[in-house]
Amino acid sequence: MIKTTFKTKDFFEAAKNDLVISEDRKNLLYSIADKIVEELEDRDKINLNFICTHNSRRSQMAQVWSFYAIEYFELNNIFSYSGGTEVTAFHRNTVKCLQKTGFEFSVEDFSHQNPLYLITFKGAKKSIQGFSKIFDNENNDYPYIAITTCDHADENCPFIPDAIHRFHLPYIDPKVADNTDLQNEKYLETSKTVAGELFLVFEEIKRMMNE
Repeated sequence: MIKTTFKTKDFFEAAKNDLVISEDRKNLLYSIADKIVEELEDRDKINLNFICTHNSRRSQMAQVWSFYAIEYFELNNIFSYSGGTEVTAFHRNTVKCLQKTGFEFSVEDFSHQNPLYLITFKGAKKSIQGFSKIFDNENNDYPYIAITTCDHADENCPFIPDAIHRFHLPYIDPKVADNTDLQNEKYLETSKTVAGELFLVFEEIKRMMNE
């Protein structure tokens, strides 16, 4: 059992308040928000598919924080998924990191190689599934906007046939700190950056939809 270090809401809001990014990066985040709102004008729903090579760390963080942001901003008809260019596992360090910020993981289907988790948080109206899978896995609903979260996935997925749009939003891989004294710190740093940037995306979506 991993002890919760931060309340999810507090961590999410602090991530946004502490965020320091360039104008180019901010414009990219707002472009993603614009495209989501644009698509929602013509569709009943839109799905976000965060893609990283192994679907084990950054793409999983992005899916989970998007899941939280959708409920935080009380948005409807937006759903978050993730995938990779190969199957590995939802890395245990990523799970531990997200648990420290209040997310609850229960094993729905156990596998030493690639367990399937049911993920939720206090006060959530629903849950999502978390496990490593290829980006076009049948669990990832269509139509979707593809958002690649690592350079390797962007280079090795030059064509994602089912994506209606594609954005490249890379993050620092906390894997470099695995099995070091900085492991917990680096995972939380990456998670905080992901959370803060997705706060901006979904805050902008909320603002645009209320205009």
